[in-house]
Amino acid sequence: MGNLLNLLSDRSESPKYDVFLDFENAQPKPEEMVTHEKILATLEKSSRVLDELRAYEGAGEQIRQAISNPKSDDFQQSAWRSVCPLVAQLKSFYEHSLELERAFVVLLEALTTADRRPLDHLREQQALVKQFAEILHFTLTFDDLKMTNPSIQNDFSYYRRTLNKMKMSNDVKEGDKDPSDLAGVSNEMANRMSLFYAYPTPVLKTLSEATAKFVEDHKELPIDNTTECLSTMATVCKIMIENPEYKDRLRNNESALYCLRVMVGLIILYDHVHPVGAFAKKASIDIRGSIKVLKDFTVQSQVESLINALRYTTKHLNDETTPKPVKSLLAE
Repeated sequence: MGNLLNLLSDRSESPKYDVFLDFENAQPKPEEMVTHEKILATLEKSSRVLDELRAYEGAGEQIRQAISNPKSDDFQQSAWRSVCPLVAQLKSFYEHSLELERAFVVLLEALTTADRRPLDHLREQQALVKQFAEILHFTLTFDDLKMTNPSIQNDFSYYRRTLNKMKMSNDVKEGDKDPSDLAGVSNEMANRMSLFYAYPTPVLKTLSEATAKFVEDHKELPIDNTTECLSTMATVCKIMIENPEYKDRLRNNESALYCLRVMVGLIILYDHVHPVGAFAKKASIDIRGSIKVLKDFTVQSQVESLINALRYTTKHLNDETTPKPVKSLLAE
């Protein structure tokens, strides 16, 4: 109860957010090298995963042909041979999300220690903050690409239906090779992948649950160490877009969009962990200011998915404690 009261109380002094997060050039200090190198090995895979996801076309045509011609072995085999390597690819995406979850928790531990204030963590551990931001950037980019590509769900659903038919038919005899071996996906893995891809924003859900579990597992750490880490970083990202001096240091619109994507990810995580969320009047996040910088962005089509993420993936937006002007602002 004491932690909750501290979270909801007004602070006597507002911190001065005079930090520029150098997401492009931050380098690890000697004491950060072990953690940084460990996380770097995971992050290096992220660009490849996003490139593969952008190029993912699916097996829609082969599946349609197979469904339209149920008695044709040729069409059935063509669809199966097309979908199996795609499912193997979806498995690699899922496994990468698990690696990112582990890396995310390691960084959360490093950035919430009690020996520094949240702003000091941002000032003094910029290389780790950069990696934290890269995970959030990947998360919102991946989820947006996944949500706008129905082939992912369609391919995986067809794979599971066809696999079940094969296993129930007389075509698979004792001693035959398991049909799932072609995709390299065990039944247990398929069940976990099914739960993962069924959610509209699967990686964000994974990180939200990881953050909540982090708070639960670290009862010795005041909850506001975690929530203030998230809210402080979100505030700094917002100010980097609002403040002309800081914004001039960003190379281009893509750098600004990167900041906005990270800001939204932080707000959503904060909303899932904080007892009353990101939308309450006394939350540490300036939610109206954050929405405003999104709506003022030069290319609205590039931030629509971020606004939708606040609308549909937060936990407390529709609470009675959320001010009506905030709800109206997001509804516009």
